[in-house]
Amino acid sequence: MADFRTHLSVAVVGGALLGFGGWQAAQLTAAEAASLTAATALGGILPDIDSDQSHAIRLIFTLFAVLAVVGGALSLQGRLSPGAIVVACGGLHVGVRYALSAMFKRFSVHRGIWHSLLASLMCGLITTVISYQWLSQGAWMAWAHGLALTMGTLIHLLLDELYSVDLVGTRIKRSFGTAFKLFDYREPGNAILMLVLAGALVPWLPPWQTLVDLLSQGVVAWR
Repeated sequence: MADFRTHLSVAVVGGALLGFGGWQAAQLTAAEAASLTAATALGGILPDIDSDQSHAIRLIFTLFAVLAVVGGALSLQGRLSPGAIVVACGGLHVGVRYALSAMFKRFSVHRGIWHSLLASLMCGLITTVISYQWLSQGAWMAWAHGLALTMGTLIHLLLDELYSVDLVGTRIKRSFGTAFKLFDYREPGNAILMLVLAGALVPWLPPWQTLVDLLSQGVVAWR
């Protein structure tokens, strides 16, 4: 499979092209185009969140910890004293960065459910909800963020499959087919849970017609 640097580099390039295309075709601002690049880059390393020793899981849970601290500080402001807020935010950082990370490692298997098309779809939906509901982005931009992250995850899965083909030795490695799959066939229960979670996100999503319009614009721009 491809290493961390390859995943990140290719995803950043793909995200930059996506951001530039949006800037040209949809007249996005520089900040909006950069956010699409960042979402694609995050998607490019996200599937390796189930690898116990990967750079991806450390980077992702560090990012989650920072977001938890920021969210905690904003929500607790005016309710607690500054000293208590610092202590609470410190607890949030330790809890997310170390405790939640350790728990995730304990119950996840590399190249399991996170290396699948179902996980890519669910992560894209979660990103769309966060952008629309928490970051107060418009419907068009929220769907664009979700699609950008999904694109990054697909880049990751395709790279893993490409690296499973040994062109020099003209052979296919045993890892072929373990990345780009519909879901983890060994654990169908996890796939059902993901489908339930994806269904629970539907009421929080932006209007679906906006997604249709966005995809139509993308097709026209591609042509």
